[in-house]
Amino acid sequence: MTNSADEPVGPRPTIFVEKQTYRMRRIMDAARLVPLLGVVLFAIPLLWPRGPDMGIMTSRTILYLFGVWVVLILVTMRLSYVLRSLPPADRSTDRGGAL
Repeated sequence: MTNSADEPVGPRPTIFVEKQTYRMRRIMDAARLVPLLGVVLFAIPLLWPRGPDMGIMTSRTILYLFGVWVVLILVTMRLSYVLRSLPPADRSTDRGGAL
């Protein structure tokens, strides 16, 4: 087996990410998924049964939608608070590139 001069010999080095950096990236990922979660939760009433005998009252649907709206606001507030607490050096924008 031949090795070129560019290939390292031996085991590949492990990529170590600090615990703080890892957590912040996961929180940023969660913040990116909140709109998708909102779309899914707002679409759930479309799956509820319809008809005079099987239907769910409109008032319950409206309460559900406002409840989801409030929960999304609270989740977004919490995530923004955690992300705002980052030190200035760690606030680099993560564009999904190499480490």
